[in-house]
Amino acid sequence: MKRLEHSPDPAYAAGPPSHPLPIVLIGAGGIARDAHLPAYRKAGLPVAAVVDLDSDRAIDLARAFDVSSTYTDIASAVAAHGTAAVYDVAVMPDAFASIIDGLPDEAAVQLQKPLGYTLAQARDLIEIIRRKRLTAAVNTQLRFAPQVAAARALIAEGAIGELVDIEVLVRVETRWALFPSVFGLERMEMPMHSVHYVDLVRSFVGDPSGVSAVTVGHPGKPLASTRTGYLLHYADRPLRVTISTNHDHTFGPEHQASAVIWHGTDGAVRAQLGLLLDYPRGGPDRLELTTGDGWWDVAVEGSWFPDAFAGTMGALQRYVTGESSSLPTSADDVLRTMAVLEAAHEASRAGGHPIPDS
Repeated sequence: MKRLEHSPDPAYAAGPPSHPLPIVLIGAGGIARDAHLPAYRKAGLPVAAVVDLDSDRAIDLARAFDVSSTYTDIASAVAAHGTAAVYDVAVMPDAFASIIDGLPDEAAVQLQKPLGYTLAQARDLIEIIRRKRLTAAVNTQLRFAPQVAAARALIAEGAIGELVDIEVLVRVETRWALFPSVFGLERMEMPMHSVHYVDLVRSFVGDPSGVSAVTVGHPGKPLASTRTGYLLHYADRPLRVTISTNHDHTFGPEHQASAVIWHGTDGAVRAQLGLLLDYPRGGPDRLELTTGDGWWDVAVEGSWFPDAFAGTMGALQRYVTGESSSLPTSADDVLRTMAVLEAAHEASRAGGHPIPDS
């Protein structure tokens, strides 16, 4: 039987759209400056406007990237651009509902991940999207990171045989002070970080049949959770999926890790995601392949930030303009990622299967 990983969506390998629509960027924060706008400039995607409640911040960002227009409210941006633009929402999830409710019906919009903090919030967003008939995607950009894209192509062509194991290992020191909005969240690590890896796994092998998980905080940090472990169950195949994240490794770079490893019956592929090593400066990216007789490097250009952001926006643009017939990052698809996270939260809260009496 042909598996999902052997026939990936063509959008993952497609280039920039041939006739891109102008982008209206909503949110002038760090992610917009560090990733969205550098990626769009590099890919030749036009940005028409920046929208932010802080007019000085919007103007400063627009000047830095030669964007001609700025607005301090959604209504003004919509009045100027209507449905002739793609709205790129780069803010925290609690602002999504009011923003997309203010967009014109039948507009195209990309939401920053996660699609809400909880499954209930995600479902509420989907209701608005459907009521307004929006073409909506979610910026699950790790799917499009250059090392991931190259690994996806190798696996699809059968370079490592049948996929039997996916392992994600993140052991880093994350400077959460760079993201002050995460303090006070009731759910933190899963929706704000490891959602990336759950979503990535789904993009390769589909939905799991079940999930086991634990997510915990650190006694020295005022955060709901900073470390998570997942086991994703695939009952219909001999596939093991593990995701382990530890943002509390404050003991130097020697034993930090940030990698995804795909094991097959005939070999393995390892992608090192250098971005998380000494974030935001980052460390080296690397892609390695083995078929049983040593490992060798596979040449890959680009990095998760900013290059992957052009991939998600490009996929949405090609779908909106009719250049592509599929949208793998649709809000409906990412709703399933949120369902897995919800199950993981419940599994962690349940505390695992009780140990039988001896």
